[in-house]
Amino acid sequence: MKESFQALVVDHPEGADFSVRVKEISLNELPQGEVLIKVAYSGINYKDGLATIPNGNIVKTYPFVPGIDLAGVVVSSEDPRFKEGDQVIATSYEIGVTHFGGYSEYARIPSKWIVPLPDGLTLKEAMIVGTAGFTAALSIQRLEENGSAPDKGQVLVTGATGGVGSIGVSMLSKRGYDVTASTGKSDEHEYLYGLGAKEVVSREDIFSGKVRVLDKQRWAAAIDPVGGEPLAAVLSQIQYGGSVAVSGLTAGTSVPATVFPFILRGVNLLGIDSVYCPMEVRENLWHRIAADLKPDNLSEMIQKELSLEELPDALPTILKGQARGRMIVKMAE
Repeated sequence: MKESFQALVVDHPEGADFSVRVKEISLNELPQGEVLIKVAYSGINYKDGLATIPNGNIVKTYPFVPGIDLAGVVVSSEDPRFKEGDQVIATSYEIGVTHFGGYSEYARIPSKWIVPLPDGLTLKEAMIVGTAGFTAALSIQRLEENGSAPDKGQVLVTGATGGVGSIGVSMLSKRGYDVTASTGKSDEHEYLYGLGAKEVVSREDIFSGKVRVLDKQRWAAAIDPVGGEPLAAVLSQIQYGGSVAVSGLTAGTSVPATVFPFILRGVNLLGIDSVYCPMEVRENLWHRIAADLKPDNLSEMIQKELSLEELPDALPTILKGQARGRMIVKMAE
């Protein structure tokens, strides 16, 4: 294998300008870890966009290689559970935050963060799913653990054109749910219907600017990667005994809700953490994704397949809300 290879490196030397560029790095620059992986694909997530701006509050030390997702082939391993040639997935934990991530032709990862690629998924499909799709799947699992089922009524998905939203719509539809997709993008309704949404509504239809203490009961459950005031509005519209799985904060961190949905309607607010999700749950869920949750239309969710060299120009789009579905990164052969 090569001693040096290409990686996207963000750097901010003291007294110098912040930079994001593809450059040559060597194996000895990679952090410690038991498993060396030749990366085949990575993905683009909101956190990755934040990692490539000066005040994103993701990266703590420079120089750094971002990318919270990767899928590839084991080159060498000090852990007997993994051997040369194994296909693997590594997402979340400290990858792309404090530990060099997936925007590199090679990555050295602690074995305790690695999941064997399950039968039924290719490396490319694993990265179309990525952290976004894993978060959507974990949301569905938590909703179902709390009583959600296709015969209970409509399920709302907010921020539906994003990564979590797009895959959430498709996974729910595949399981037989009646899905309502909410979006602020009026030109993306056809895309959402194509993913399996039965109805598409504007985000203003969910949150018009004022949160009612209790609103009309509309949804049996919801997947919400948006947070903020819209989440408070969603909570006020959930049917008795329903649940909301929240995983994001694109609309802010403050949720001006009251206790009334919880104490008068028995609503459940379920926090979804895909970063430090226990490995046993993580492995089981990846197998479930491969077996019965993987959308049939995964390829339709790819907004763009990028090379490493195209990444610096593409990353800002996710911070500007211009991304639709998933963007994935293919490493050089």
